[in-house]
Amino acid sequence: MRLIETALPEVKIIEPAVFADERGFFLESWNAEVFAAAGLDLAFVQDNHSRSARHVLRGLHYQIEQAQGKVVRVTAGRAWDVAVDIRRSSPSFGQWVGVELSAGNKRMLWVPPGFAHGFLALEDGTDFLYKCTAFRAAKHERSLNWADPTLAIAWPLDGAEPNLSGKDRDAPLLGEADLYP
Repeated sequence: MRLIETALPEVKIIEPAVFADERGFFLESWNAEVFAAAGLDLAFVQDNHSRSARHVLRGLHYQIEQAQGKVVRVTAGRAWDVAVDIRRSSPSFGQWVGVELSAGNKRMLWVPPGFAHGFLALEDGTDFLYKCTAFRAAKHERSLNWADPTLAIAWPLDGAEPNLSGKDRDAPLLGEADLYP
């Protein structure tokens, strides 16, 4: 496994060791000892799986209490994955990083607690998997507006309109949202 730095020091791209031959491939998507040796000593309590059509945009989501860290990956299709630092005390507050995750590149992304997270499905049938460090807490769930001009996230929509949930469509801007200290 290899960790790749991003523009936000706490967010990491994870490249697993992939063993491939003419029959297919094998990889470990999670190994506590290997991750801990690489500096990600994490305890996961919940796995999630979503499937999305092309142009579905999910996010930007976070829990204001019971903050979740997430290792995310795509097992079918492709997604543009985004993490936004929403810790007011952070030197990188309001900054974001985006990376393409796909079944082909097999990359994963570590999104630590204190960050909003979202993704845009780039293909129909995009399967997105999350390993979470805290349980879902519906009363603490929050969304941040995906199109906030202050954030200026470069979503690769190519002129298309994203397919959004009502919650995501009506999410507040950064200046109006509940954020971390």
